[in-house]
Amino acid sequence: MSAERAATAFHEVYGTPPAGVWAAPGRVNLIGEYTDFNDGLVMPLALPRRTWAAASPRTDGRLRLHSAAAPGGVVELRTADLAPGAVHGWAAYPAGVAWALREAGHAAGGADLHMESDVPVGSGLSSSAALEVATAFALTELHNLELPPDHLARLAQHAENAFVGVPCGIMDQTAAACCAEGHALHLDTRDLSRRHLPFAPDLEGLRLLVVDTRVRHDLGDGAYARRRAGCEEGARALGVPALRDVAYGQLADALDALAGDPVVRALVRHVVTENDRVARVAGLLAAGDLRAIGPVLTAGHASLRDDVAVSCAELDLAVAVANGAGALGARMTGGGFGGSAVVLVETAGVDTVAEAVTGAFASAGHRPPRIFPVRPAAGARREL
Repeated sequence: MSAERAATAFHEVYGTPPAGVWAAPGRVNLIGEYTDFNDGLVMPLALPRRTWAAASPRTDGRLRLHSAAAPGGVVELRTADLAPGAVHGWAAYPAGVAWALREAGHAAGGADLHMESDVPVGSGLSSSAALEVATAFALTELHNLELPPDHLARLAQHAENAFVGVPCGIMDQTAAACCAEGHALHLDTRDLSRRHLPFAPDLEGLRLLVVDTRVRHDLGDGAYARRRAGCEEGARALGVPALRDVAYGQLADALDALAGDPVVRALVRHVVTENDRVARVAGLLAAGDLRAIGPVLTAGHASLRDDVAVSCAELDLAVAVANGAGALGARMTGGGFGGSAVVLVETAGVDTVAEAVTGAFASAGHRPPRIFPVRPAAGARREL
């Protein structure tokens, strides 16, 4: 897929060429899961896989939306009528961005948009944030709004929270808007400070693989929201603004104080130890020791599996088999309940690991996984 293809498809749908094509990437989260809505630390990187928004402005207050991946033709809306709960399905994401811009006082008018994407939906690679951020970049430039990428990320998050109804944190949208090629993004979700840490496994004889289990998840089904509510309950019980405020050295005392609630206790243990894992990986990347992050990734998976309970049989199998076949480390990435795992492996061992995982899936009767290498890519930008 490409910007040119999106432009051609826009012309076929709307009868005229687009004013431009904007793109935003999917992401994998190297480490730092279920920490962003706890004011914690995360470390995503952008994927080469992207969502393209071919778009032209309108002056009549109408928003027309079309997706190559969705049946049903063009969805036509009035920007003045946009409100939470008024739009459903995939169109709620770009419509929510238009609503968030207007709610924030920005003069975002109507537009025609056509969307193309090679970010797999429901794979834990943040296809929704890519869709939102591509739309945000398109609408702001079409209507001459000068808003920085991090501000657009916050508006996109607000759209997903308040308009779509998914209580996600800020990580995915910030990754889509702000990542840099060849780097992982160390993001403090409390103050939104960012550091770009060099992450070029190819130069170290390594590869980062994505294993898409092809088990689709839906973070809007309530399970994600229940984990968030449990974390907020833990913070209240401990008398802190957010679980970010529980230091790693205070964890034992915090767990003792929560002994009566095993579910909340486990969530607190995950968030505190996961923030520590992000800090450890940041230190290792800064020191240029990429191989040493492998065991930290695997420890993160165990915590997500056991304490947050968001893994699944396919993800657990991918991680266990990859590590057993010689990977340096592996973990699920994203919100869980399906989706993808990331695997750090020596270049010479890529085929061995991929064949072992594929064979294990076949033996277990699972659908064949999609396995592909990724390199850190750039964030959102205009491409045509």
